Amino acid sequence: MTTVASGPPASGSAAVTDKGVGPMLRAWRERRRISQLELALRADSSARHISFVETGRSRPSEEMVLRLAEHLEVPVRERNSLLLAAGYAPRFPETPLDDPALDALRDGMERLIVGYEPYPALVVDAGYTVVAANRGIAMLLEGVPEELMAPAPNAMRLTLHPDGLAPRIRNLREWRGHLLAQMEREIALQRSERLRALYEEVSAYPVPEDAHDGEPAEPVPYFALPLRIEHDGRILSFVSSISTFNTPMDVTVAELAIETFLPADPATTKYLHSLAG
Repeated sequence: MTTVASGPPASGSAAVTDKGVGPMLRAWRERRRISQLELALRADSSARHISFVETGRSRPSEEMVLRLAEHLEVPVRERNSLLLAAGYAPRFPETPLDDPALDALRDGMERLIVGYEPYPALVVDAGYTVVAANRGIAMLLEGVPEELMAPAPNAMRLTLHPDGLAPRIRNLREWRGHLLAQMEREIALQRSERLRALYEEVSAYPVPEDAHDGEPAEPVPYFALPLRIEHDGRILSFVSSISTFNTPMDVTVAELAIETFLPADPATTKYLHSLAG
């Protein structure tokens, strides 16, 4: 199963240019828990200059804004906001995923997740819209109502909705807590109203009183928190890994994430290969 979604921008960062680039940079520095001196050393500047920039006494050059943003690990979308606040044009484009310019990217992602079969893998944007998925994901989603699948399925809704995968997840409370904490961290970085609205929606979904607490019938020495999910009467265990693109120069590409699910025990591996065979 492979889908590609276009539609509105993935993140929808709140407008903050009226605050000025100085306070914005200071907020990012404090969020990263870096002193002015440490940032100055990293950026080949001086603590005094960093202080002047943050207080508005000095206007940073375009190159300085980008250099500071790089060392503060500011997301690409927010780097555009910093440039706008400093009076410069955005540097990073936001190309729709279905644009012909991204044909090679889409083809590469599809080859990657198909090559990962029979294990599940999918690609999501910053709002957790599923833009591509393989047959391993389709297997896990068997029986999920069509209204959750169309027109652009959302990975968080699919996972946590009472009519989605939630009733099948054997360690729902643990896995739900993990996903919500992940969203909280991303909201702090992105300042996305769209992501915050999604968080408020999925965090309000009811959790069944009899939801399992995550303890397997027989203790297994997992090396990471597993997703334990029922499929066709069997309990499958996965650990997930999320990959992003290195040094992206486009907002759309920067906000894509490839999540793969690795079997966490021999029984899951054997079962998935039996389905593929």
